[in-house]
Amino acid sequence: MAAFAWPDWAALAPAIVLGLTALLLLVVDSIYPHTRDNPILAGISTLGAVVAGGLAAWFITSGTGENPIPLYGNAMVVDTMSLFFVLIFASVTALVSIASYDYLKGNSYQAEYYTLVVLAATGMTLMASSNSLATVFISLELASLPSYALVAMLKKNRGSVEAGLKYFLIGALSSAIFAYGISLVYGVTGHLQLDLIATTLGQGFSGLGGVLGVGVLMVVAGFAFKTASVPFHFWAPEAYEGAPAPISGFLSSASKAAGFAVAFRVFVTAFPFALVSGTIDWVLVFQILAVVTMTLGNFAAATQDKVKRMLAYSSIGHAGYVLIGLAALYGGNNSGVLSGAMLHLLVYGFMNTGAFLFIALVEYWGVGRTFEDYNGLAEKAPIACLAMTVFLFNLAGLPVGAGFMSKYILFGAAVGAGFWWLAAVGAINSALSLFYYSRVVKAMWVEDPEGDFTIRSTPTGLYVAVVAAAVVTVALLFAFGPVADTAYNAAATLFA
Repeated sequence: MAAFAWPDWAALAPAIVLGLTALLLLVVDSIYPHTRDNPILAGISTLGAVVAGGLAAWFITSGTGENPIPLYGNAMVVDTMSLFFVLIFASVTALVSIASYDYLKGNSYQAEYYTLVVLAATGMTLMASSNSLATVFISLELASLPSYALVAMLKKNRGSVEAGLKYFLIGALSSAIFAYGISLVYGVTGHLQLDLIATTLGQGFSGLGGVLGVGVLMVVAGFAFKTASVPFHFWAPEAYEGAPAPISGFLSSASKAAGFAVAFRVFVTAFPFALVSGTIDWVLVFQILAVVTMTLGNFAAATQDKVKRMLAYSSIGHAGYVLIGLAALYGGNNSGVLSGAMLHLLVYGFMNTGAFLFIALVEYWGVGRTFEDYNGLAEKAPIACLAMTVFLFNLAGLPVGAGFMSKYILFGAAVGAGFWWLAAVGAINSALSLFYYSRVVKAMWVEDPEGDFTIRSTPTGLYVAVVAAAVVTVALLFAFGPVADTAYNAAATLFA
């Protein structure tokens, strides 16, 4: 008897699971509306994310993505890189879902909240597998539209609604720019599929170099918005500060990773440097973006007086670090540079999400938002503050967890590719980031509280999510070898 053969579309099982989870949330809420204050909604969302992540991990370990699986006329492709990013999206979604149960208690729109989170994660998963500019755009919108609503989810909070409106308007503008860039690329090449674009460019595009250059620049602008890179970063501090804290972590970690997943595939596959360097040096463009983004993000973070806004600007700085993955390409260490950026996104998903979930915990307790409001907090909540310390020191790149190793590998790969100055700029900015991260640590552990405050009942879900993120951040340091090998193999699939 012949062995059963799975259909090719089964490789999209993680995305399918997430999509079905979103539908299930709506069905359960329609049939049992009393579940709004019951953990079942958070449980369904968390379980769906865990199953999706487990399937991605199983596919990776079984070698499913070693040979890319083309789907739907090669408009989608499942490979080790796309599965690696699914692990990031699923992990962040699970943490946010667990934490949101306590954060949303008493609200009447919990099913809608969890559904939007899972739908956004579904879009991100499809973004990682998109192999056509058409599917890139559609999946990007699937990830973006729920995000706009999530930022404005606190409907009685003026800051949340205002942030959501600004995010939506700027997002609509960036989508228009991105779509116009796609149309110009299509006008020059006659194709939307990434590998066919590269093939056509390799055959020459005489007389249309200027049109192609403008199109590529507009595509860069679209990705720069999605990853909160300078000069398209100005929406991020407003959105992250106004959004519910778990959503701030979700957007600054998972959404940012999704933007980079698409950017890596599009520029490596569709616009090989050798083919378009005579028209536009996009590697130079990303070098400029990397330096400006990490520098502006860190300097702006150092001047903030609110912890949540500091983390928002910090996330911009980290986008600059990851941009090195594109800025240091074609220097002789392509897979190493790209895998370094992917590793940093993986670790960043845990340490940055965990930091924002700690902010959610502090907001739940009714503590203020400034650095001074955190004074003496460790006396009241030592475990949570220890977890926050782990997140901050890893974000700074100190050797207390996987955050150090991810930066070390990324900067080392840049040096190996001949772009030592990018690594130097990154190291200097990391040193600067230690200043403002340590302000929070000092406030929690050294300073005396300015007033007497009492912490309310411990929110189990938030605590579990914060501690779990801290444990994984540290534990990844001891499993970094296999994880780094997986990231390298994932990056290598793009250059095969």
